Amino acid sequence: QVQLVESGGGLVQAGDSLRLSCVASERTWRNVVMGWFRQAPGKEREFVAHIMWTLGTTYYADSVKGRFTISRDNAKSALYLQMNNLKPEDTAVYYCAGSRSFTTREGEYDVWGQGTQVTVSS
Repeated sequence: QVQLVESGGGLVQAGDSLRLSCVASERTWRNVVMGWFRQAPGKEREFVAHIMWTLGTTYYADSVKGRFTISRDNAKSALYLQMNNLKPEDTAVYYCAGSRSFTTREGEYDVWGQGTQVTVSS
């Protein structure tokens, strides 16, 4: 079973940047789609961005487009989320996840990390 481990969360001020990382325990998973989701307090988990591992094709939620960048490092089997110009509404637990489909549907992601907290103060 592939394990995903996120890191890089923290407490920042509005306008600051953070980079989240997600490392997989195995390398065979990388030929799929990897994504980031987030869950704010009292809200459902929502799609943030994903990337097709082999082609590098990306897709973003409208709420983060232009501010967040998803990327991957093949050599390190790592996934990243560069978050710039953070806003208080970005406060959430961020999860990385893997899917075999280029989809934003949470239910089609079958491998999940444990999450990392991002808190943005105003």
